[in-house]
Amino acid sequence: MEERTKYKKCEDSLTEITKLLQYRDINGQNRLFGGRLMEWIDEAAGVAAMRHAGGNCVTLMVDSLKFKCGAYINDIVVLIAKVTYVGKTSMEVRVDTYVEEKHTGIRRAINHAYLTLVHVDDEGRPKFIEYGFIPEGVNGLAEYEGAKKRIEIRKHRTTEGF
Repeated sequence: MEERTKYKKCEDSLTEITKLLQYRDINGQNRLFGGRLMEWIDEAAGVAAMRHAGGNCVTLMVDSLKFKCGAYINDIVVLIAKVTYVGKTSMEVRVDTYVEEKHTGIRRAINHAYLTLVHVDDEGRPKFIEYGFIPEGVNGLAEYEGAKKRIEIRKHRTTEGF
């Protein structure tokens, strides 16, 4: 079994993506199309995971995707992704999405999601993540402990067939 000798912090994976909502991003209700937001969330999570793993990663699952409120044409949307937990070949990434007010720069949360991504080799097989993870601060430790609970819940759902 491989052992880790190198570690990364949450800030090493931190990824921020900014989008300006255009007509192609809007649904029939004149709001941000949920599928487009899911695409952006997956992209942000993938970049954060690759930054941590140092290689290619693929999305295994999206968990706890919560839409809080809408965003509209010409809104500035900001996605912030960070690794919250690292296992042997997979990791959890949290992505928070905000609408940023143009005049004040104040951000209002519109969505948050947790994704599980797997580090893969060139053939797409799971690959050991050589970098361990160091949670930092009260929030980092809370996210890390929460990730362990979410992993247990996912395992339970799998054994129950959900």
